[in-house]
Amino acid sequence: MTLEEKINADIKTAMLAKDSKKLESLRAIKSAILLLKTSPEGLTPESEIKALQKMVKQRKETADIYISQNRPELAEVETSQAAVMEAYLPQQMSAEEIKAAVEKIITETGASSPADMGKVMGVATKALAGKADGKVISTLVKELLTK
Repeated sequence: MTLEEKINADIKTAMLAKDSKKLESLRAIKSAILLLKTSPEGLTPESEIKALQKMVKQRKETADIYISQNRPELAEVETSQAAVMEAYLPQQMSAEEIKAAVEKIITETGASSPADMGKVMGVATKALAGKADGKVISTLVKELLTK
């Protein structure tokens, strides 16, 4: 079952359950999928994951802004939408798994100093796409290369 089919089925379920919060999130995902279908790259599993990650990141950043402006009711809406969207993303790797993968990439690329960070990051972001947050990868690469 593709992501689009799964979203459409979940939209029907949410409509029948009258779950308006979940329905709003699912419709946002469906909208992004429809936009991807009409884009020059087309709809691929990688582009779906990238779009979902972007949407989750936007929701979390918006929630942080609302919290800093003392608007918890709006932050709650954004946080709940992010949670619904995260359910459709692949399982995220643990910190230990990410560290092991980054260490392996560093040895494969032969990186030895912080000057090689770009080389390592290029390989790491492709290898861990959708499985780990870019900030976490960047922090670990920086930390491991400065040792």
